[in-house]
Amino acid sequence: MDGSSLGKWLCLIVHILTLLRTEGASIPMTIVQAAVARGAVCLDGSPPGYHFEKGSGSGINNWLVHMEGGGWCESVESCVSRRDTYKGSSLKMEKTMGFSGILGSKQAANPDFYNWNRIKIRYCDGSSFTGDVEAVDPKTKLYFRGERIWQAVIDDLLAKGMRNARNAILSGCSAGGLAAILHCDKFQSLLPASARVKCVSDAGYFIHGTDISGGSRIESFFGQVVKTHGSAKHLPASCTSKTRPELCFFPQYVAQAMRTPLFIINSAYDSWQIKNILAPTAVDSKKEWKNCKLDLKKCSATQLQTVQNYRTQFLKAVNIGLGSSSSRGLWINSCYAHCQSGSVSTWLADKSPVVGNVKIGKAVGDWFYDRSAFEKIDCAYPCNPTCVSIDSES
Repeated sequence: MDGSSLGKWLCLIVHILTLLRTEGASIPMTIVQAAVARGAVCLDGSPPGYHFEKGSGSGINNWLVHMEGGGWCESVESCVSRRDTYKGSSLKMEKTMGFSGILGSKQAANPDFYNWNRIKIRYCDGSSFTGDVEAVDPKTKLYFRGERIWQAVIDDLLAKGMRNARNAILSGCSAGGLAAILHCDKFQSLLPASARVKCVSDAGYFIHGTDISGGSRIESFFGQVVKTHGSAKHLPASCTSKTRPELCFFPQYVAQAMRTPLFIINSAYDSWQIKNILAPTAVDSKKEWKNCKLDLKKCSATQLQTVQNYRTQFLKAVNIGLGSSSSRGLWINSCYAHCQSGSVSTWLADKSPVVGNVKIGKAVGDWFYDRSAFEKIDCAYPCNPTCVSIDSES
């Protein structure tokens, strides 16, 4: 190995070690044993859990509650397949977890939230914390209790001091980002009227989109999630009073009537949405989209135009949902990525992606503290050179 190559490897190792140090210590999982008595349990009946790093100094009365993502199960069969994994049972989860990105504890890497009380709620219900079915089939022994889990964890946190919050954020990634939107107003209503409360959804703005067949397979999928989990009664009434309940799993219909300020972190080319809303495998029988979905550079000219049209659908859905609300925040980039707030490398590092020359961590902090508004939408793919470092994370 020549000196030049060795130097590059040493730089890479130093960079990785720096990132690892920034990730923070392992935080143990708190099991909410008392939740079992109220039926607030995972798919397999095990108690829910969360990871909690206490705040300090000026952040002692500030709370950031972040919900884990991990997709959904829309049928008994798919929920059975999740039940005995970490996505359906706290017994199968890792017992410790490192925090980074929006949950990070290093001031340099997360200056606005590093010393807050920071919580990550584990996801084991498959319904974005909305399900509530009393009956349990003795054959499958499945519990659909996502809404009860959310309430039980929040009650536990309120008792641990969150009821005295001065500043609070409800956030999440992917299915957790959707949950942050669906529970946002409820979260705000449980906290002091004097508190500054806002919500942040990362890669959770799933749109009611048209797929490559001209249909909307995501509509039927979300409809099945709502039906299987008995979610309708816990979706925001401000939405369900105006339209079919299953449509209230789509943020564009919920956000219209939200009272609490909402910040959207999303790619207009969200990799999960391209793979599952635009070109789901079920409507791509010839697998013509297989390579394109793995890497947009491998799309044909016709496919790339379809992808660009999806961006147009996405931006239209954002406007439908948030309109010109003065309290909204937008950081929408053109990277082929999914979930960008949880990693130190994408939140506020030297080479983190930017929109309007601003990194996610600064945009969210400025918006939360009302230092400045932030509503930036990136140019069309492939215009953003800062995407290179995160394309592989999608």
